[in-house]
Amino acid sequence: MSPSELEKYLHDHIPISKAMEVGVVQVQPEAVILSAPLAPNINHRDTVFGGSASAVAILAAWSLLHTRLSGEGIASRLVIQRNTMSYELPIDGTFTAEAAIANTEAWEQFLRMLKRRGKARITITSVLNFGGKVAGRFEGEFVALGATVAQPIIPPDVAR
Repeated sequence: MSPSELEKYLHDHIPISKAMEVGVVQVQPEAVILSAPLAPNINHRDTVFGGSASAVAILAAWSLLHTRLSGEGIASRLVIQRNTMSYELPIDGTFTAEAAIANTEAWEQFLRMLKRRGKARITITSVLNFGGKVAGRFEGEFVALGATVAQPIIPPDVAR
């Protein structure tokens, strides 16, 4: 999935991402990076509202799972079950959230469980960056529900 495809998906299916002017900087199997400007996410102190920072961190983590599962041909409902967010520095401009899977073994276990039981959970981390410094850290537990694996389409003349 390209950055522009993911951005369109987010804006079409998660409307708050459009209102927050979330952009997709990078989509890779190992990481997704989102960005957001200050103006639509500002608080009374002229810095990024904590809820906006948290929302972008969650969106980055969710997007990483969404793109990885799509790449595996697996459709499922992704929901966040719990999370923690720490704020380390004020943000007074455009910032990014970079999501990664904390443990690559966990991804393989997550996939096995999802394929076997149709439900699995995994922990994803996101780091908020601003001005070359870490401004916040997110850790969230996500659950994938109702997984279906896409079946290859076999043309009728080959299926016989």
